Amino acid sequence: MNASPNRYADGVMNYRQCGNSGIKLPELTLGFWWNYGEGNDYVDCLARMAHAFDNGITCFDLANNYGPPFGAAESCFGRMYAENFKAHRHEMIITTKAGYNMWEGPYGCGSSRKMLITSLNESLQRMQLDYVDIFYSHRYDGFTPIEETMQALIDIVHSGKALYVGLSNYPTDKLLAAVAYLRNQHVNPLIYQGKYNMLVRDVEERHFDVLSNLGIGFTAFSPLAQGILSGKYTDGIPDDSRAARLNPRMKEMLTADTLKKVQRLALIAESRGQTLAQMAVAWILAKQIVTSVIVGSRTIEQLADSIGAVHNSTFTAEQLLEINQILL
Repeated sequence: MNASPNRYADGVMNYRQCGNSGIKLPELTLGFWWNYGEGNDYVDCLARMAHAFDNGITCFDLANNYGPPFGAAESCFGRMYAENFKAHRHEMIITTKAGYNMWEGPYGCGSSRKMLITSLNESLQRMQLDYVDIFYSHRYDGFTPIEETMQALIDIVHSGKALYVGLSNYPTDKLLAAVAYLRNQHVNPLIYQGKYNMLVRDVEERHFDVLSNLGIGFTAFSPLAQGILSGKYTDGIPDDSRAARLNPRMKEMLTADTLKKVQRLALIAESRGQTLAQMAVAWILAKQIVTSVIVGSRTIEQLADSIGAVHNSTFTAEQLLEINQILL
């Protein structure tokens, strides 16, 4: 693959410092959650990844159980990397995670030392890598001692199999305990990953001030609320949509009140010269605490639409007030 020589040109992609670290991340990260499994065409997957890289997206977000089936997204990434991107390894931030269901038996789920280290070793094999840039503890599982999980992360960094560590889906009290343990052992957590969009805003009160005070970056996943904020469900759920295929609870989420909010938000987006999906991403990027937004685009057209958000992410005070009034 011949990467675009203009991928780092001014105006292509913006990069933000990740907390107090020396790392800058692109405002958009390419997510591999459900669009790089065995049911997806490899040529299409490669085209999306190449389009992302050509447009300055240098961060790629994976996890051990992304697929379907589990592990398939990492295997797809590994093939694309080995065949097309290996010469650009030094330009890429590649992440993976462990903590949710992965394999059968008592050790295939959770945040134990055995689970994390075994899972990372398998992830590296699937992705055909010697190391990842960021390895996340995907969640606080509720039973593994924080000390055990964090010591595993520390040892992973010391082994050279990850350059940085991140945390995801941790309640704030466990997050504070985890960061204290890591820093006591001179491993600074780089980033926190959490669900954040116009319809799910818990992290604003629970995490933003904590992360800012700690000097840790924040990356948002599910910016479109699984497609609700793209506006594509205002007339029902298409048969070929992710909601119809993978999320039987989507109909419960698509309440009359939510659909009314989406329709009103779409009018604001239109007045800004954006699609609703672009405005939803831009609204997140307007928050200073946010380092990057993970976009899980299913097509190049969706990816191109998301990329357009970085070029129009400034809001007037009146627009932000109107949006907030709609969301309340």
